[in-house]
This record gives sequence, structure tokens and C-alpha cells, in this order.
Amino acid sequence: MLIEDTYRSIDRIREKTSSALLFLSFGKDSLVLLDLIYPKFDRIVCVFMYFVPELGHIERWIKWTKAKYPKIELVQIPHWNLTYILKSGMYCVPNPKVKLLKLADVVKSMKLKYGIDYVFLGMKKADSMNRRLMLNRMGFPYEKNGIVYSLADWTQKDILAYMKQKGLPEPVRYSKNASGGVGFNPECFLWLEKNYPEDLEKIYGVFPMSRRILFEHYNGTK
Repeated sequence: MLIEDTYRSIDRIREKTSSALLFLSFGKDSLVLLDLIYPKFDRIVCVFMYFVPELGHIERWIKWTKAKYPKIELVQIPHWNLTYILKSGMYCVPNPKVKLLKLADVVKSMKLKYGIDYVFLGMKKADSMNRRLMLNRMGFPYEKNGIVYSLADWTQKDILAYMKQKGLPEPVRYSKNASGGVGFNPECFLWLEKNYPEDLEKIYGVFPMSRRILFEHYNGTK
């Protein structure tokens, strides 16, 4: 059974340590994973990688999460994708001095900073062909070099069923198609313009040239 295999994967790590890192995006997968591992570990450090810090609609999720899972430690760091954005000058002035990072660099840094050997990520085979190939090569219990993918065999249907069963709220969806976080796309900016215009202004403050996104959307230009 899926849930039993998932707990076997988590329990296997719990036998080795009482502490865990979790990369928490506040999307469905990472919230389900937090709910699954929360009762198992004495210490859980949740790492949220932000696009622009202190966005109001994200802060609401942070408050909700801390209230529901009071023993977690939640830290916020810049998203590693920002290094590519800042270096290339996407909607901002280029900074050639920025060192490019990958997720693996951030994972290693967080493990060293908090002295925790195991990191949970919410990636699934169902996410993409590349992830399916990677996780199939890894095989159960889906752990390699201290990185754990306990949701590997879950589908989106499984995630939604678990959320309904546990009464977990629906995370932000910036469009019907997009399930990712804040980003430079019209769907996200339109959602912010309608629901959290103050957050959109914060993004403009950091990336002033991103005003082009909605200008081009409304004027039909590219």
C-alpha cells in the first residue's frame, strides 16, 4: 500500500536520526510531506526559498504552517534560481559577479549549517519524465546521499486524496495550469494584481523591468 511504503521510507530515516530538513515551497507536495514527517522527528527545519522576500500572501501561509506544526523551525533563503536571474539581468540590472547555484548547492549548504544529514524533497515520478527516470534508477526507499524522496510513487490524485482526508487547505494556484511558485509569467502577475496588488508592487521594487509582463499582456505585444 502506498501510504505504508511511504512511512517505511520515512521510518528508515528516523532510525538513523531524530532531525530532518524539509524544503517547503507551500505547494501541495511539500505540505503533504511535512504532514507525513511531522510526527516522526523531534526536530524539523523547513527551508523556504523565496523569489522576493516578505510577500503578504506567502507570509499568511508561513503563519498557518507555524500554527499547525508548532515544533518546526522555518527559515527563509533566496531561491537558487535567483542567481541566474540576477547574473543575466532578467528584468533587472545584470550583476556578473553573482555566483551561479544549483539546488544541490543549497541542499549541501543547509545540511552543513544546521548539522542535519537528511533532507526531504517532495519530488514525484509523476512530475516529469526526467524525475521518473531519476527516481526509477534510485528505487525504493528513494534515498541517495542523504536526500530523501518519500513521495516518489505518489500521483497528483494521491496527493489530493490525502489533503482531503487530512483537511489540509488548497495552496495558492496562480493559474489553472501552473502549480509552481511565484515567477515571471503573466498568470502569476495577473493573480497578484487581482488578489495581492501590494505583493506585485514589492516585486516591481526588486525587478522594476518586470512591469513589461503585464504591459505586454494587456497590449498584445512581446
